Amino acid sequence: MNELNLPTFPFRIRTSGQSKEIFDSLRRKYVRLTPEEWVRQHFIMYIRNVLSYPSGFISVEKALLVNTKSRRTDIVIHEKSGQPWMIIECKAPSVNIDEKTFYQAANYNHTLKVKYLVVTNGIKHFLLQI
Repeated sequence: MNELNLPTFPFRIRTSGQSKEIFDSLRRKYVRLTPEEWVRQHFIMYIRNVLSYPSGFISVEKALLVNTKSRRTDIVIHEKSGQPWMIIECKAPSVNIDEKTFYQAANYNHTLKVKYLVVTNGIKHFLLQI
């Protein structure tokens, strides 16, 4: 996997058949290790271990309806009240962050109405205040 512009963390990685899996400590299971998942897991560890944000306030792949279509956010951070506070959209390091990426995160915000959006490919990180 690519080196990212995030701290390194000790991950549990295993081989399953022809693919690799990484342990997601929030979902408490192994998930397929894709480039996007590599970024997501690094960002989760950054939020938890560096920023010391409680695990109970972090949702991974939260399902929601956007214009009557079912979608999943990569990461949602909640306030103590339980209200969504930040959406984090993760892309693979090879994906260029462009207008389409910001539009995707903004669409999720029509439903969640958060104060902050983060878009990252693990190399570049963008924080937008709404």
